[in-house]
Amino acid sequence: MAKKVSQNLKEYNKKIKKKIKGLSPAKIIILILLSIGTVLSYVFYGQIFGEDTIFTADYQNEFFNALMGLVPKIIRSLQIITITEVVATIVLFVVSHSFVKTQRGLTVARLACSLIRCIVAIVLVITVLAVWGVDTTALITGAGVITLVVGLGMQSLIGDVVAGLFIIFENEFNVGDIITVDGFRGEVVSIGIRTTKLKAVGNVKVINNSDIRGVLNQTIEPSVAKTLIAIEYGESLERVEQVIDKNLKKIVINGVLEEGLCYDGVSELGASGVTLQFTAKCNEADIFAVQRAMNKELKLMFDEHGINIPFDQLDVHIIPEKKTPTKKSASTSKKSTEKNTEAKTTANKKQR
Repeated sequence: MAKKVSQNLKEYNKKIKKKIKGLSPAKIIILILLSIGTVLSYVFYGQIFGEDTIFTADYQNEFFNALMGLVPKIIRSLQIITITEVVATIVLFVVSHSFVKTQRGLTVARLACSLIRCIVAIVLVITVLAVWGVDTTALITGAGVITLVVGLGMQSLIGDVVAGLFIIFENEFNVGDIITVDGFRGEVVSIGIRTTKLKAVGNVKVINNSDIRGVLNQTIEPSVAKTLIAIEYGESLERVEQVIDKNLKKIVINGVLEEGLCYDGVSELGASGVTLQFTAKCNEADIFAVQRAMNKELKLMFDEHGINIPFDQLDVHIIPEKKTPTKKSASTSKKSTEKNTEAKTTANKKQR
């Protein structure tokens, strides 16, 4: 489990590094200039936002006066955007690196980062509009009414959000767990506000949180890898079990937990042979690799001691067809029966 968390953390850090490398030199220069400009605007706060400044002077030109009056608002907006982005980046960095010691922490960190981004975007828009003289109180009230109306028409979206919160707080599953939902088995890649992503064999399935029901979490407890191998009916079962007792503990397979391989006994009396069952405890992520290795090692053990695995056999019984009498034989038999009856009648007459 700890290895899984470290792998997820490494992947998350790689994504952050890719994003940083993806920034073009122009974007980096703009960010640096905005940060320097924000610092200088606070240093020269009185000269920019004071009452008697170059931006509030009368230049005997209405257009130029209006243009100069917009400069403090633009600077204030840039201040808000820069400070909000810097603070949000620091908060996201702290959250994403302080809660990743466990699977649950990693899941909560990713969901918290998604919520923080949404909240920052909303606050940023409202604050910038307030700088430009927009009545944000009326805007928030109108947004509340619009949210209520939209919410009635988007109940599925609200259901997804609420279901996602319950998944996190009830700890049903976390990022990195292997779960089965509606017959699809995969590793949980991310748990978002609205959707959950599962990855399996190079495919990623996106499921709405409200559609997740009857989850089978296969990571909480160790899984059991099972192998069934048949032997011939002519083989001595006692000899086979003696061979298994002597050699089974010698088999070492990567991914099997400390208990090792176990022989469970006769599983089935099949059509062609006696089926034996072997099991081993392992992590769910290794179950298929462990099953393949068990099949290989057990086959080699049986071959070494001359224990044959039967082929499928089918006994065919051929029933001979009954010969139907031909027309000639039927007519001859008819004549012979007629002669016999005539002979019997004449013999009876003579006796009388």
